[in-house]
Amino acid sequence: MSSMTFSSYRENFLGSSADWYKNVIIAFLIINPIIWFSGLHFLAGWVLVGEFIFTLAMALKCYPLQPGGLLAIQAVAIGMTSPEMVYHEVEGQLKVILLLVFMVAGIHFMRELLLYTFSKILINVKNKILLSFLFSFAGAVLSAFLDALTVTAVLISIGVGFYGVYHKVASGKKFSEDHDHSGDDGVHEYKREDLDNFRKFLRSLIMHGAVGTALGGVCTLVGEPQNLLIAEKAGWQFIEFFLRMAPVTMPVFVAGLLTCIALEITGIFGYGGKLPDEVRSVLSEFDAEQESKRNGRDKAQLIMQALIGLVLVASLALHVAEVGLIGLMIIVLLTAFNGVVEEHKIGHAFEEALPFTALLVVFFAIVSVIHEQHLFEPVTQFVLSMPIDSQPIMMFAANGILSMISDNVFVATVYINEMAAALKNGAISREHFEVMAIAINTGTNLPSVATPNGQAAFLFLLTSALAPLIRLSYMKMVVMALPYTIVLSIVGGAAIMVAF
Repeated sequence: MSSMTFSSYRENFLGSSADWYKNVIIAFLIINPIIWFSGLHFLAGWVLVGEFIFTLAMALKCYPLQPGGLLAIQAVAIGMTSPEMVYHEVEGQLKVILLLVFMVAGIHFMRELLLYTFSKILINVKNKILLSFLFSFAGAVLSAFLDALTVTAVLISIGVGFYGVYHKVASGKKFSEDHDHSGDDGVHEYKREDLDNFRKFLRSLIMHGAVGTALGGVCTLVGEPQNLLIAEKAGWQFIEFFLRMAPVTMPVFVAGLLTCIALEITGIFGYGGKLPDEVRSVLSEFDAEQESKRNGRDKAQLIMQALIGLVLVASLALHVAEVGLIGLMIIVLLTAFNGVVEEHKIGHAFEEALPFTALLVVFFAIVSVIHEQHLFEPVTQFVLSMPIDSQPIMMFAANGILSMISDNVFVATVYINEMAAALKNGAISREHFEVMAIAINTGTNLPSVATPNGQAAFLFLLTSALAPLIRLSYMKMVVMALPYTIVLSIVGGAAIMVAF
């Protein structure tokens, strides 16, 4: 037996991550207490936020849960926040956690229907511009009535399904054979170019759909978690919320779809990738084979998935319960009526969401540091010190910038509570409060597409099983989101200035 040395522990630390990455994380853990115990608490808070963003940016080097978790544990240990404050943040985001745990697993049990439906679209719609438009439009409409995380889970399932089908064939296997598509070792050399082009095609398609979830999510009170809170503080119901936001959200919606078309025509920022003919042929063969093998039981499963899908849409649109509880209902219905009763098969559905759920709880620990150290307070004071006519556009800009750094739900919560307190104290009128609520909602939902940490749906996509398959890194997402960020921010800001 070989002797155990210090290098053995070093090799185990963060596993197969690069040595330079391990050294950076160790440096972070050394620097943080020095800054904190030097009395520079405000600086220490912002350094921690920057470090956590770094772990997100390096998600393909190492899953952010471990390095980010170490930073969060240290922050609690040295007193930057408390376990009680972390629990309070988690408690406030319980709706989002339940959504991830149950709704994403529910979507897993609808994968046959999703793959069937979108295979038909992908095979029959050969115009990439039209296909991209459909993905963006569908993402927007579905997010307006469902929620962005649920729709992103659908996009991820579709992407993994398509990729797995072609990767299997490119590795010389038949559709019916088991296959691990996580590595390219078995891919035939002459198939690699088509595989790379297919990755580019899927990246652009998924990003159009992901941005579409932001375009639709901002429009209604069920589109994003913070929308519900804003609607509650303002006393708006579904229709009133939509109409209040429409002067901003409708121009942005149109501008977003036009941007989608422009990006596909020009092929800039990583867009414009075409579906290789070889891949289309493989997907067509797969679809034909699935059709020929589909027996009565398989058809009954598809019909049941479609019917339960309608129940899902209706339940979410009518908000009959919290989204996570609806997801649990969908799991029960889909497994009960489609014969999935084995524990290990049910457990497999939770594999995608639970690592991200754990990461999100770590993220809430970082958010609790932001709250405890009042990192956003200077921005709040600056906005409220501006002339009242300038406050809506400044609130939009401040919320947008802070949402790129932090979580848009947290930012919206902070600022809508500030505005509600100002209204209660008589510092602002009811009319001005409503305008500021619109600025907060649109500010946290639109510019936040700039970074994966801005929106939970984007972060979910970045840390999903699909991202490494299609080579979608943090910086790639930032670059691909950049034109949308610019257009959505400018159009949204201009609409607020004109309308209010």
